[in-house]
Amino acid sequence: MKNTFKKLTLSALAVFSLASCDEQELIDLNVNKNAPTDVDMRYLLAYGQLRVAGSRYESWRTNLIYSSTMIQHNASLQGYWSGDKYYYNAQYSGAYWESHFPNPIKNLTHVVDKTAGDPEMANVHAAAQIMRAFDLHRMTDIYGDIPYSQAGRGLDGDENWFPAYDSQENIYQFLVADIKAARDEFSNSALPLGNQDVLFQGDITKWKKFANSLLMRIAMRMSEVDPSTAQSVFNEAMSNGAIDSNDSNAFMPQVLGNGGDTNYNGTSLVFSNQAGGGGDNNGKVSKTFMDWMNEHNDPRKMIISGGTGNPYDPSTWNTDPDAQKGLPNGYTSVTITSVNPDFESVHEYSFVNTEILDLDDPTPFISYAETELMKAEAAVRGWISGDAETYFNNGVRGAMASWSAFGVEAPSAEAVDAYLAGLDFANASNKLEMIGEQYWAATYLNHIEAWCNYRRTGFPALTPTSDPNNMTNGTIPKRLRYYEDEAGSNPASYKAAVDRQGPDLMTTSLWWDVN
Repeated sequence: MKNTFKKLTLSALAVFSLASCDEQELIDLNVNKNAPTDVDMRYLLAYGQLRVAGSRYESWRTNLIYSSTMIQHNASLQGYWSGDKYYYNAQYSGAYWESHFPNPIKNLTHVVDKTAGDPEMANVHAAAQIMRAFDLHRMTDIYGDIPYSQAGRGLDGDENWFPAYDSQENIYQFLVADIKAARDEFSNSALPLGNQDVLFQGDITKWKKFANSLLMRIAMRMSEVDPSTAQSVFNEAMSNGAIDSNDSNAFMPQVLGNGGDTNYNGTSLVFSNQAGGGGDNNGKVSKTFMDWMNEHNDPRKMIISGGTGNPYDPSTWNTDPDAQKGLPNGYTSVTITSVNPDFESVHEYSFVNTEILDLDDPTPFISYAETELMKAEAAVRGWISGDAETYFNNGVRGAMASWSAFGVEAPSAEAVDAYLAGLDFANASNKLEMIGEQYWAATYLNHIEAWCNYRRTGFPALTPTSDPNNMTNGTIPKRLRYYEDEAGSNPASYKAAVDRQGPDLMTTSLWWDVN
C-alpha cells in the first residue's frame, strides 16, 4: 500500500513537472513559424486600394442594380434590379456596407494607425488616409450616419466591437480635416510608395491633386446646407492644385491575375460572361439617357451604347446610331407592353457597349471632367472669379476624351467643338442645370457619384418611376438602408443613428440633401 502510494505520488509529480516544463513548448506548437510577423504596409495599401475599387458583389448591387437605375443611366425589366422600380432588397441595399467595413476600411485603418507618427512612412500613411476617407465619404453618402472615427478599429488594441455612428455633419468635418492633413503630409524624403501604389504608381503630385479634387467634391456636397464652409473648403483645395488633365485622373487600374475578382473591374465583371463573371445582360441603356443624348446630338452615344441585340452574340447586333433604343425605367417584362405594345424581347433595347466593359478597364474614382464642371458651378455661384464657360467647356472636353482610357476611340476635337457650339453655354439661362446634366453624363459607369450629385442638385430633372410595388411612395430614393445585420449586431449604435437621422428607410434625407 505504501509503495503504491509512493508510485502514485511520484507519477503525479512527474506529470505536473512535465506539464510545467512543456507549457511554453505546447504554446509554441500553435505558432505558425512560417507566417510573417511584419507585413509591408505598402502591400496592405495596395490591397486596400483594389478593394475600394470594388468587387463584383457590391459593384453589381450598389453601383448597378441600385445606383445606375435610380439615376436613369441604365434600366432593366427584371425585378431583382431593385433600384429601377424602388424596391427594397435587404442584401442588395446593405451590400456596400457588408463588403467595405470588414475589408478595405479595416485594412486601410490598420495601415493608418500603424504608420501614424512615423516620418519614414509618411507617404504610406497619407495615401492610406486619403483612400480611407474616399471610401467612407462614399459610404456616408450612400447611407447617412455611419461609423467613421471608430470604423475599422476593432482589432488594433481597443477591441471596439460596437463602433458608434458619427453624424454625417461631423463626418464631413472629419473628412475635410483628414484629407487636408494627409495631403500636406506627403514628403519626397519619406519612403517612396513605389509600384505597390496601384492608383498612381508612387506619384505623390497626383495624390495631392486627387486629394484636392476630392475636397472640392465634398465642398460641393455641402453647398446647400453650409455654403460658407463649402466655399472656403472649395477655394482652399482649388488653390492647392486639383486634377488638371486626364493624365491625372483618379482611375484605378485593374491588375489582372490571381486573387479572385479583386483584380478585375467589378462593374465590368457583372456584365461579362467570362472569368466567372455574372453574365448579367438584363441591364440596358436607359431611355432617359438615350433620349438626352439624341436631343443634344451627343457624340458619346455609340460609346455608351454597343447596339441592340444580344450582347453575347455579335451576329445579332445592330450598331446603326439611328437604330438605338433606350429602355424605359420602371417596367417589367409584363408592364412594358403598356408603352411598347409590340414588345418581343429585351434585346430590342440598346445594351451597354462591351468595349467599355473589359475586365482590365479602370474603375473611375474622380476625374478632370468632374473637377472642371465643379469649377464651372463654383463660378456660377460666385465662389471663384474664373470664367464659367471655360470651365464648362474644359469639363465636357475632358469627359469626352477620358473614354480613351477604356480602349475606345474618343470623339474628335471637331465633333466636340460642334457639340459645345450647339449647347451654347454662354447664352444659356439654365447654366446650373446644364452643368448638372454634363456631370451626369461624365459619371456614367461611376453611377454612385451620379446619384449623389443628383440628390444635391436635382439635375438632371428626372421623372420618377411608378411601379405599384415601390417602397418610396413613387420618389427617387434618398439613401439606401443599412446592412440588415447592424440592427442585431450593433443595436445601441444603430438605434442612436436612427433616432438622430430619421427612420432607416430609403426616403429619409441625408444631412446635406435639402432639395
